[in-house]
Amino acid sequence: MRLDPASGVKLDDGLSLAESYELCRLIQKAHSRTYYFSTQFFPPPVRPGVHALYAFMRYADEIVDNPGVTSLEEQLEGLRAFERETMAAVAGEPVANPVLRAYADTVRTSGIEPAHITAFMDSMKMDTRVFRYETFRELEVYTYGSAAVVGLMMCRVLGVADTSADPHAEALGVAMQLSNFLRDVAEDWRRGRVYLPLEDLERFGYREEDLAAGIVDERFVSLMRFEIERARKLYAYADEGIQYIPRGRRWPVVVARELYAGILGRIEARDYDVFSGRAETSRPRKLLVAARCAARDPREILARSTARR
Repeated sequence: MRLDPASGVKLDDGLSLAESYELCRLIQKAHSRTYYFSTQFFPPPVRPGVHALYAFMRYADEIVDNPGVTSLEEQLEGLRAFERETMAAVAGEPVANPVLRAYADTVRTSGIEPAHITAFMDSMKMDTRVFRYETFRELEVYTYGSAAVVGLMMCRVLGVADTSADPHAEALGVAMQLSNFLRDVAEDWRRGRVYLPLEDLERFGYREEDLAAGIVDERFVSLMRFEIERARKLYAYADEGIQYIPRGRRWPVVVARELYAGILGRIEARDYDVFSGRAETSRPRKLLVAARCAARDPREILARSTARR
C-alpha cells in the first residue's frame, strides 16, 4: 500500500488492471470536472486510456502543487522516483502503483513515445527550480513538456495516425494550459510561481507587487487582453487539426476545447478580475456547450451512433 498524492487515498498494489483503470477514472472525476465532463463523451473503449493519462499527469503534478511539508529537494526526488517507476512500468516491469500499471498499459497499447513521457517529467521537475519566466519563449520550454506533449499523447490514445495532426495537438494542449494559467494567476502566485512572462508584465507596466496585491487596473486589463489573444490564436490553429481525429472521437475534443477556451470568456465577463474569484463554468453551461458542438457537426454524432450499432 502507498499514499496517492492525487486523491488522498491508499493505493492497493493488489488491484487488477481493470480496477487500476477504475481508480484512474475516480482520480479524474475528483480533480477535473471540466475535463472529466468531456471525457464521458468518448466511446467506451477510449475512455480508460484518457482516464489513465490524466491520472498519471495528476499524480506527478500533485507532488509539486500540493507538496505538504516536503522541501523542493524532496519534491524533486519524489518526481525522479516517480519517473523511474513509470519507465519501469512502461518497460513491462511489475510496479506497485496501480495508476502506473494502467498508464503503462495505455502507453503500450496506444504507442505513446517514451520521449514524450520524459519531456513531461522534465517540465514537472522545472516546477521545483524555475518560478519565473523572463520571456514567452522561455515559458514555451515549460509548456512543451507540460502541455504540448500531452496533446501528442492524446493523439495516440485517440488513434490519430497522421502525424500532420501533431503540431495542432500541441497547440491545443498549450492553449488549454495558458487558459488555466490566466484563470489561476492568484493561486499560482500563492504557490510562489508566475507563469505570465515577465517581459509581458514590463510591456504593460505591471509589477509583481501589483500582482501580489491583486490590483486590477488598466495595466492589468491590457496585460490580460494580450495573453488572451495569444491563447485564442493557438486555439484557432489547433482547430485545423480536428479533421485528423477519427470520426466518432472528435466531439469530446471539441467540447473540451470550447470549455477551456470559454475560461477566457469568463475572465472577460468578470472584467478580468481573477483575484476575487475563479472563472468557472456551470454544469448547465457545459451541457449547452456540448449540445452546440454536437449540432455543428451532425456527421460526427451519426458516426458515433453507427459505431455503437
